[in-house]
Amino acid sequence: MIKTEFFTLNNGIKIPAIGFGTWQVKDGEEGYNACLNALKAGYRHIDTAFAYGNEPSVARALKDSGINREDVFLTTKLPADIKDYDGAITHFEASLKNLETDYLDLYLIHAPWPWSDVGGDYTQGNIAVWRAMIDLYNQKRVRAIGVSNFHAKDIQAIIDATGFVPAVNQIRYFIGNTQNPITEYCQKNGILVQAYSPLATGALVEHSALCDLAEKYNVTVPKLCIRFCIENGTLPLPKSVNAERIKANLDVDFKISKEDMEYLNSLYHIGPTRPFRS
Repeated sequence: MIKTEFFTLNNGIKIPAIGFGTWQVKDGEEGYNACLNALKAGYRHIDTAFAYGNEPSVARALKDSGINREDVFLTTKLPADIKDYDGAITHFEASLKNLETDYLDLYLIHAPWPWSDVGGDYTQGNIAVWRAMIDLYNQKRVRAIGVSNFHAKDIQAIIDATGFVPAVNQIRYFIGNTQNPITEYCQKNGILVQAYSPLATGALVEHSALCDLAEKYNVTVPKLCIRFCIENGTLPLPKSVNAERIKANLDVDFKISKEDMEYLNSLYHIGPTRPFRS
């Protein structure tokens, strides 16, 4: 069962094989109810970020769920515009306060550049931040550290500077947009790829080819998309604020055949229109 399946990170830490994403989930009742419903449904892995603004709602849901803190894998992220050692430590402390916890299971650099300057060269800032995160890891204040939205050159730069390999790279990943170069780099180097937006923010749900294949397996398109990620060795982070869909997205205990996986993995490359690209 997916509820009891795990990936093992490169430091030996086990992480639940599916997580509940909270991007674009509003702080307050929406965030609280979504996270509480996820925990009730059986999710034991919650992914948030300081920039999402909903860390307090995650904390309240976890507290009210009655589930022990050590039984939930909790991830948050350092804001993308923080590129200095002291800033990384300050924001880590702020996230701990927001989340009402004294440690994190996973802490990520949200992006290799500020969102206001996508593609800019912030290598030295990333190295400074990575050194801060290594110190937090060595102090056992976080069980694993990683990155998000990083390309191979960004990851290699922090490894070359510190000798410390990230445990995770969280990227936008879904059928038709599997970002093969960075995915292959990560898997070759023992870095787990986490797949955010595994449903392409809803864009795949009504696509006829996926509807036909989902019908073959007697599942919904969202379930097919989530299972696709798992079959490719990536960890999906589906998001919803609807209690029934939250529960349904965790019900992915089926297998996609080798032939159908080959077809799904080929979709980006068929025809000049590349219909799933976004």
